[in-house]
Amino acid sequence: MPARALLRFLDSLEQGGPELHSLMVLRRGHVIAEGWWHPYRRELGHQLFSLSKSFTSTAVGFARAEGLLSLDDLVLDHLGDLAPARPDPRLARMRIRHLLTMTTGHVTATDVRVFGTPRWAKAFLALPLEAEPGTEFLYNTPATYLLSFLVQRLTGQRVLEYLRPRLLAPLGIEGATWEQSPEGVDTGGFGLTLATEDLACFGQLYLQDGVWEGTRVLPEGWVAEATARHTDSHILEPDWAQGYGYQFWRCQPPGIYRGDGAFGQFCVVMPEAQAVVVATSGTPHLQGVLERMWEHLVPALAGEQEVGADLEPAAEAELAARLAGLRIAPPSGDAVPAHTLAGRRIEVAGDAEVRAVVVGPEGLGTGEGTTVTLELADGGSRTLAVGAGQWAERAVRPRRGQGAFAGRVEDGPLPVVAAAAWTAPDACTVQVRPLQSPTCLTLDARVTDDAVTAHARLSVSFGRTDLGAVRGRVVEA
Repeated sequence: MPARALLRFLDSLEQGGPELHSLMVLRRGHVIAEGWWHPYRRELGHQLFSLSKSFTSTAVGFARAEGLLSLDDLVLDHLGDLAPARPDPRLARMRIRHLLTMTTGHVTATDVRVFGTPRWAKAFLALPLEAEPGTEFLYNTPATYLLSFLVQRLTGQRVLEYLRPRLLAPLGIEGATWEQSPEGVDTGGFGLTLATEDLACFGQLYLQDGVWEGTRVLPEGWVAEATARHTDSHILEPDWAQGYGYQFWRCQPPGIYRGDGAFGQFCVVMPEAQAVVVATSGTPHLQGVLERMWEHLVPALAGEQEVGADLEPAAEAELAARLAGLRIAPPSGDAVPAHTLAGRRIEVAGDAEVRAVVVGPEGLGTGEGTTVTLELADGGSRTLAVGAGQWAERAVRPRRGQGAFAGRVEDGPLPVVAAAAWTAPDACTVQVRPLQSPTCLTLDARVTDDAVTAHARLSVSFGRTDLGAVRGRVVEA
């Protein structure tokens, strides 16, 4: 594959394109390009969001191969005890394959109506159906959760544990985590965290028709069946309108399919080119990532571009240097601050979660950096390391989510980086990045002797990204 094609792909990202956190390109089982945008790095897992669905689908494939279910089984044959006393006749005709293809008969969004309750499976089965199962496509994350619930009921194991000996161990995948619902079931349609290389192995396994190092891992015939187009998918973005399989999407270029997740998590499989492209990202523009793949990578992998000079050692060396030097820059600025807030406590007004912020004695955005401690409304606290014009890292215990999509997180601290820089004597920018998440929090603060006003925004979010102004009163620590 011409190195220049990969360089053009990287150029397109740097020229105002989507923010990627990692990239791996495989050809015929070999890694031909890989890189992580510092401070993200190889060994860390990354939240996959809806790309988790492809793994839940795979668990269903194993369960069928082991005789635990048939895709034509009626859902209520397995979960009838959770259904309303008088179920909708259409619910009685819903089959497992309708859950896999998101043709359950729902026409209006189901997420909040299910994930806002303590018993997700029961809430899903209580939803009214507006169409006959099998006739209407609706992207339906609770349907995937019901598959996870079903696999756990049939096997006695969480989907993650069920997949360990069957899928993860054969591929050498370790350290995977999966959020759980309030009823103790893997969330299925989201919540899986894997490293980029783990995701590349998953894609390569599918490319190889489920065979790994000469041994069949996936049930024979499963790959072709699961990745085929089983239904239309009427979504405005071009690559979400190409049809849907068993929790896999079809793509615009013929023959290509993918699993994907919110904010740019991708596992793209290109059978004709014998290639896999994997990326983790932090962008709301998923179509923009795919369009760049189709423009720069697909033609090169298909041999449609001139090679010639592209295979010169200079191009290979340039690509290697670019991949090794990928980075996301921290906030920058060289102003001399009037007030560094060294050793100060900032009492926050009007925030439901954070009561105060305490800056370390080194001062914000100066020297080698400092620490910042958040005093939380629930009585707890979190301390971040904040670099001065460079990323500083510290492991922080996660907080339990609230509202829809709030699965129970795995225990254990998670790596977070933060950096600060002064852009004017009274203006400081702070960025915070949880390294296993696509999200970046930016605070643009104005600082005086006795007050701080910060405008807060998120790079990506299921809700609003502009969080508005946060105000605080500066007192002694």
